[in-house]
Amino acid sequence: MAEEERDQSGRDAARSPSSPPRHTRRLSDKILIAFHHACDQGDYEVAEELLRILEMMLTRRPVAPDVNRRKNMESLVAAHERLWLLRHPDANDS
Repeated sequence: MAEEERDQSGRDAARSPSSPPRHTRRLSDKILIAFHHACDQGDYEVAEELLRILEMMLTRRPVAPDVNRRKNMESLVAAHERLWLLRHPDANDS
């Protein structure tokens, strides 16, 4: 068995069907990825809704202090800018 298939205790990293899945990305990251995918597909209505959901998630009161808040907000602003530029392609010419 390959070294990367073992967890820290040396057990197999493969999970049994009854084990809960391991999540490697935060939900907000997955929504941002889906937003970019919707933009790439030209589905701006879906992209806008995903952005609205992401904004709601990032602006509500956090349960625990978020050390990545500034980075998250910068990503949100960049996503808004991307969607605006995609919807207003003539604005790039000025």
